Amino acid sequence: MRRKTGLIVGTCVALVLAGAAGSAAATGGGDHPVGTWHPAPGVSRTPVAVEGTLPAATTGPSSPGAPGSAATSAAPAGPAAKAGSASPVAEPRRAGRALESAAAPGRQQVGVLQNVGKLLGYRAGPPKETFRYPGASYVKLHFSRMAMLPGDYLTVSNPDRTESYRYEAGSNKKWAMSITGDTAVVEVHRAIDPFGVRSALDGLGVNVDRAARGFSRAEQARVPEQTMVPPGRTGREESICGKDSSADAICYQSTDPVAYVKSKAIARLLINGTELCTGWRVGSNNRMLTNNHCLSTSTEAYETEAWFNYQCAACGGYDVFKPTKVWGDQVLSTDHLLDYTLFSVEGFDSIGKFGYLTLDTARPAKGTELYVPQHPAGEPTRIAGAKGDEAGNCVVDNPDYTGYSVHSDVSYLCDTAGGSSGSPVLSRRTNKVVGLHHFGGCPNSGVRGDLLAAKLRAYL
Repeated sequence: MRRKTGLIVGTCVALVLAGAAGSAAATGGGDHPVGTWHPAPGVSRTPVAVEGTLPAATTGPSSPGAPGSAATSAAPAGPAAKAGSASPVAEPRRAGRALESAAAPGRQQVGVLQNVGKLLGYRAGPPKETFRYPGASYVKLHFSRMAMLPGDYLTVSNPDRTESYRYEAGSNKKWAMSITGDTAVVEVHRAIDPFGVRSALDGLGVNVDRAARGFSRAEQARVPEQTMVPPGRTGREESICGKDSSADAICYQSTDPVAYVKSKAIARLLINGTELCTGWRVGSNNRMLTNNHCLSTSTEAYETEAWFNYQCAACGGYDVFKPTKVWGDQVLSTDHLLDYTLFSVEGFDSIGKFGYLTLDTARPAKGTELYVPQHPAGEPTRIAGAKGDEAGNCVVDNPDYTGYSVHSDVSYLCDTAGGSSGSPVLSRRTNKVVGLHHFGGCPNSGVRGDLLAAKLRAYL
């Protein structure tokens, strides 16, 4: 295993708490409310093209002397794979199709980076440091150096240690798993050294060079979402098509239990510490699917957190279940034109209980009823699309729609928002995935599931 990490298990507080880190055994999120998700009064879900000013990060670590914030992100340049005879024909990218989620193009920004430059441990600095960002939804720390002696280790935790992760000497981890809430405590733990010999060695210590702080609910509502504009569009198209008819996943538990169970297979992806997409388990093996514009390399996957079971505990309520967090691992296949990335995760055994989804090998017909489990704007799981007379616009509008390529997509008017990129679009007739959501603009669209099934057959 590349990560030498362990998990100190505790109870859950705040929004959510973690279930696993690195190769540690997960203590899995169960369906028991463990905390509260607080929306700001009067703040609604953010459609794709809302204009606004990115909220500035004005707070820093509680320690004096921390530099100001620095928002940093880089878009992966997905490989433009050549389409074969059975694949859609490539056409120039249509400027203006709203890629759902935007920080780097196509990913929703949910936080900002702070430069901190703090040294800990041995002769480098104090053994313990607290990083506090009032109002932050999470704190995630980045290490430029972690030089410790065998037997020593590092913990990153919240103040009462109910969420805590352990990193052993020799760990090559750069990002720590996120800590829910606005405070993270880093501590270097030393083996017994009665004569102080170990402490006298030079060149040892831990350097925390950056911290990602998650936006508060009110800040998130002010974050602009990038929109690419095709000819004839204004750039203000929304992906909530009419009145937002999506609902918390738990609202479907009794009225639509199949959709509720299927929603358990999706995950909230935290990428590069500050960016968000949705991903989901495809097939029974260790396989996850999201968009190529969300992540496209193993390096990106390796630093991506996947949060399973991040759902509200009551319909319309604010208590949330404890999620199970795992790290991404290897990218197995990716394609720019079909806008998908297939990857594996570490700690796979801890997420098996959440089930998996299956790609439909047949293209859906016009009018087919759909539902879309997703993490719009980073919220706990919501599902767009009711069934029967309540289905409304969440049906197939055009089964032969143009995405990045001619004939590559299926379009629909199901409600989505920034952060929904990578969500599965399921047919109510088969309960299989007929689309991999990636574009907004009403109609919204996803890459056809039958094309993905053919492309990925050897991997699944």
